[in-house]
Order: sequence, then structure tokens, then C-alpha cells
Amino acid sequence: MELSHALGIINLTAPDEVQSLADLLSPDLIQQAFSLTDTVTLRKRKLPLESMVWLVIGMAIFNNKPMSHIVNLMDIVDRTGRSFTAPSSVIARRKTLGEDAIRVLFDITQQHWHAQAKHPLWHGLTLNAVDGVVWHTQDTPENAEAFGKASNQHGERGYPQVRMVCLMELSSHLLRASVMDSYNVNEMRLAARLADSAPDNSITLFDKGFYSLGLLHDWHNAGENRHWLTPLKKNTQYEVVCKLGKQDELIRLKTSPQARKQWEGLPEEMTVRLIRRKVNGVERQVLTSMTDAMRYPAASVAELYKHRWEIELGYRETKQFLLGNRWALRSKLPEMVRQELWGILLTYNLIRYQMIKMAFSLKGDYLPYQLSFSGAVSEILRLLIGLPWASAGAIPGHLKHFYSNAAMLKLPSRREREYAREVREKRSKYPLKNNAGHLK
Repeated sequence: MELSHALGIINLTAPDEVQSLADLLSPDLIQQAFSLTDTVTLRKRKLPLESMVWLVIGMAIFNNKPMSHIVNLMDIVDRTGRSFTAPSSVIARRKTLGEDAIRVLFDITQQHWHAQAKHPLWHGLTLNAVDGVVWHTQDTPENAEAFGKASNQHGERGYPQVRMVCLMELSSHLLRASVMDSYNVNEMRLAARLADSAPDNSITLFDKGFYSLGLLHDWHNAGENRHWLTPLKKNTQYEVVCKLGKQDELIRLKTSPQARKQWEGLPEEMTVRLIRRKVNGVERQVLTSMTDAMRYPAASVAELYKHRWEIELGYRETKQFLLGNRWALRSKLPEMVRQELWGILLTYNLIRYQMIKMAFSLKGDYLPYQLSFSGAVSEILRLLIGLPWASAGAIPGHLKHFYSNAAMLKLPSRREREYAREVREKRSKYPLKNNAGHLK
């Protein structure tokens, strides 16, 4: 069953359309973030902290331009084109703004935008996924100490890297939450910090790298009706409790003493559901907490896992289309790196929320992920550059054109895949010497 068919009827009440740049990101939400983080704002004519929030957003959208050009493009200049202040002052004001205000602003806006989006449902549940991503930073001593580097037998190599794990709603690609830490922190531990961010009445898809009975147990018990779905780990031992169908059964898994020490409240045994299906002769097995076979049919559950790849597409949209394949972030200090990353996530959500509004403006049941992200970025760029300079009488025309272009952003239907998407190991370009130990 196609995802768009399995989801409930899309809500016909569209969110309010943008009337000005303030509607893209409400000043009230910015002030709320400042108040929650005790960020002190001064009544300055030059570079108020509200403008710095837009500058952080501009760093994500105009990622290939120097800071002085971004100040120009985001209208942080006077009408003669002269900057309000020196570039050094921009950097100082970024430090004054700090990391926490942008982090809290991301959280406030995601809550507001998710509430406005009114996501369609899959068998009464919202669809979500969890996955990890790594970001390269500038190679400075401060970043290396704070985030660490990848290492091999020869020691640390490459750039400092930030490890991040995100929770995403799949029909819209809107992010719900994110955690970040040094490269050496395990993704599973980061995912555990997202358990409280999952909404009630939801299903979250995990890939096999997140297989941990402790994590899955905590996720299921963090709220009401919070389900999960993940592939069965190879060579897992289990006991069949009862048959629910031909390739559908309840099984009992035993937890290890080590796991029970690491995960507080983890029981000695867990009863979960195992569903099998064959794809081109290869058996695929998935585990889920959705044990009610009447409410959650096995065929529909088995088909659901392939949509976990939507979060991978979201990461590609961020790195490839939003940041233009930029190899490393621009910030040289750890706090500024984290501020920049929260700004990227905030900007991604801002664009995705506008795509939700575009989807509502189209005739027919279109989901936001069926629109072109790169095309939406281009339209947002036009708004950010054009509206501050437009006369009051010209603004309605700009905005009408913005939403009328939604029809041009419709993507063609995705082709059916014979195999589920999966990350495969890269082949080495050098031949393997299988007989190296026998050479004379």
C-alpha cells in the first residue's frame, strides 16, 4: 500500500498563508525564545539580536557567501547599501546571541509548526523516523577538543566532526527534535535523549544500527501509544509466543544483565511482534511494538519500513540543496558551531513548513514530501531578498506569485523499487590480496 493511501485524509484546513516576512518567523516566537533563555536584548539601532536570528538563518541559505554579503542580502544595511556596522561587530553580536536562544527558538517553532500542520495519520498514528548524521567543522584546536575526530590505527585523522541524531515527521519532513554531541558519542545514546520528544499516538522507524532492547523499551514507555518499528538483528534468539498469521507472530526476547544495568527499568523479557515478508526471494524481518494484529495489519506494517528512508532524503536536502554540498561548517568555535547547526535545522524547518502551506494550496491530496525542496528553497530566497525592498502595494503580488508556483514544484511519482533502500558499504578501488599471507 502506498504511503499516501495508507495515511488518513489530508486535513483540508490549510495553515494561514504568509503575509509578510514576519509570518515566516514570528517576532513573538523570537522574543519568547529570548525570554526563556534569559537573553538580554538592548534597544540598539545597529544589529539588534532579532536581526542576528535572521543572520543565522541567512548563513544557512546563503551558505556560499561571506558574512558581509549576507548582511547585505538580509537587509541588515541602510538603504544606501552601507553596512550598519563593521564585520567584527557582526561576529561579536553572534557571540552575544549565543547557542541557547537559537536552540530554544528551534524547539518553539517546531512545536508551533507541527500543531499548525495537522499531519495525516497512518492507522491513527503519526509517522516518524530517527537517524544520525555527521557534520564536519573547521579544523581549529577548539573544535578538535570539543568534538573530536575520526581515528584509525594511525591515530586521529581529518576534520573535527559533530555527531547528531534527529527525529523527523515523515509526511512533511518537519524535524521534531535533535541532539548533538562529540563524534565519539554513540548514536544509540543520543537517540535515547530523544525519547521524550516523540509525540503520543505515533510510530517511529529505526534502522538496524539502533537495535537495542533498552532503547526500544524506553521509547515505548516514554508516553502513551508510542510505537516503534525496526529490522530484526541477525542471529537474534527468540521464543515464539503465538501465531498471529502466516508470517506474523508474537515472540519473546530475553534481555542481558549488561543491558539491564545500562537501561533502568528494562525487564528480563520483552514480548514484541515479528513480521516476515519475502522480497525477490530474500526474507525481510521487522520487529514492532504494535502487537494488535487487528488494528495494525501485517501487510501494512511490513510495507511501512521502507519509508524510513524519508529521513535520509531529509539529510540529503539539508546538505546538498540547502548547504550546496559545503564540506565543512564555517564557525571556528564550538559554541558558534552549535549555533550554526541549530540555525540550519531552524531554516530547514522554516522551508519545510512553507512547503506544507504550498501542498495545501494545490488541488488534490498532495503531501509536502511530494514537492521539490530545491524549488522551494529558490522561492524562499526570492522572498527573503525581494520583500524587504518591495513597496507595501507590491507585497501582495509577491506573495500570490509565491503560492501560485506550488504547482511547478510537484515531483513526478517515484518509481517502484525491487529492493528496499539500504546503505551499502563502498567497494575499495584496490584489489584484495586474499593470498597475501602465502607470498614468498
